[in-house]
Amino acid sequence: MQDRKPRTNVERTEATRTALIEAARKLFVEKSYAETGTPEIVAAAGVTRGALYHHFADKQALFLAVVEQESARVAEEIEKASVGSFSPREQLVAGGTAFLDAMAKDGRTRLLLLDGPAILGRAVMDEIDGRHGNRTLREGLVGAMRAGAIRKLPVEPLTALLAAAFDRTALSIEAGGDPTAYREVLAALIDGLAPAGDAARP
Repeated sequence: MQDRKPRTNVERTEATRTALIEAARKLFVEKSYAETGTPEIVAAAGVTRGALYHHFADKQALFLAVVEQESARVAEEIEKASVGSFSPREQLVAGGTAFLDAMAKDGRTRLLLLDGPAILGRAVMDEIDGRHGNRTLREGLVGAMRAGAIRKLPVEPLTALLAAAFDRTALSIEAGGDPTAYREVLAALIDGLAPAGDAARP
């Protein structure tokens, strides 16, 4: 049996950072941001307090890293679901469905739609959304406009309004709303963007 190759400093640093983010995410979901202390986080991650402050200035900076990672994962799931869709309209619907599926995973609605804006502020969350989930939506809308599947409208306001509808839907489903009914309405909203006289369906 060959000896395992020792990890490099870069690998150790990344492993420590990953452990802190994963431990913090679990605690923030289970107990809330306010009720979670940094001693609990370092204990759960199996690292020292010094390691925490080497990577993050404070608990809020660690929370920011958690939110950034979760937002990136949501965008990845949207992109995977949209690949291979037949039409621009189907891509938008598939992306919206993937968003709702991704947000249904344990703790994401709370982290991204409730605690995120409260702790980091709306402006910071808008920047994060712009790099991840809203970016995928914007790209889908632009592609649909270029293909003539939806009317040409100002992209940023359209992205913001549809994103708000999807966020509200995720919150409603989390609170016990009927997922099928909400998804039907969201699909109808997308179809309503079709050029006049076009049902926008494949």
